[in-house]
Amino acid sequence: MTVARESKQQGWWNKFDDLDIESLIGLEIEAKRISSHESANVPWAFQTEEYARAIIRGILPRIEDRILNERVTARMTRQELLRGPNPPQLWFLIDESAFHRAIGGKRVMAEQLTKIVDVAATPNVTMQIVPFEAGAHPGLNNTFTLLEFERSVLTPVVFVENLAGNLYLEREAEIERYREALEHLRACALSPANSVRWVNEVKKEFVG
Repeated sequence: MTVARESKQQGWWNKFDDLDIESLIGLEIEAKRISSHESANVPWAFQTEEYARAIIRGILPRIEDRILNERVTARMTRQELLRGPNPPQLWFLIDESAFHRAIGGKRVMAEQLTKIVDVAATPNVTMQIVPFEAGAHPGLNNTFTLLEFERSVLTPVVFVENLAGNLYLEREAEIERYREALEHLRACALSPANSVRWVNEVKKEFVG
């Protein structure tokens, strides 16, 4: 968290008034590996601008237009992390439910699913779908991100986001609990190649 606080003072996000995840962005920039499970919607790294706008507005219906615009712009800027000169390895596990929820309508979802396939082709990105057939699993109704760092002096951090606020977990027992959850999810998810094929099939529901 010291790394996050130091980065927070000099990052591009300083120009925004109300992101609420400044520390997380600072950690992402320093991370060597980022592993994430999303239980309800498409993760930030894959989102189109229209999908991001619709999901932020849906979660925060009373958000001011100015803050909404800032958060959408910041989310698109945040995606540049994937294309930087020394990007982290990113592994995203996404619950199937995220693909059947028509955020923004059919056209927005069709464009969103196209972008997911494009981003999944990025060399440092791995994407897996956790299908309904997996049944109950450790990620059920639980969205979280594990950030790991190259420097040995930096310990891993788990970020958990909910309406009550953001949590940053650093205790070894907490980290191991989430590592185990990620290992279980990777095992019960579709393979990366099958996940891409699955997304292309689901896309047909929103085209036409």
